[in-house]
Amino acid sequence: MIYVNVRAIIERNGPDGTEIVIQKRVKSNENKTPYELPGGRLEVFESFLEGLKREVHEETGLLITKFFGEETRIETYTVDSNVEAIKPFAVYQTTTGPVDSLGVYFRCQAAGN
Repeated sequence: MIYVNVRAIIERNGPDGTEIVIQKRVKSNENKTPYELPGGRLEVFESFLEGLKREVHEETGLLITKFFGEETRIETYTVDSNVEAIKPFAVYQTTTGPVDSLGVYFRCQAAGN
């Protein structure tokens, strides 16, 4: 099984210029508490953007207000499926480790505290 993840590079204006939102997430099954970009695993047939909105809100309480590259999004429809295509900021794949995953990073802006 391969997992598909989405991650947000949330840019916001701070007192010293542009800031990137990161989170320190404590996971009960890990000894370390890493800093990471908000995001997570997509649900079955969930779109990239909808999944990212959901994950960012669940993890940070922020609401995404803008996706950079959203204008590249297209959907195609057939009799038995729909396909979404969009230009992300970057894509990653794990090449070793306990979990096989593929992830997509999107630059965005968000509102809230």
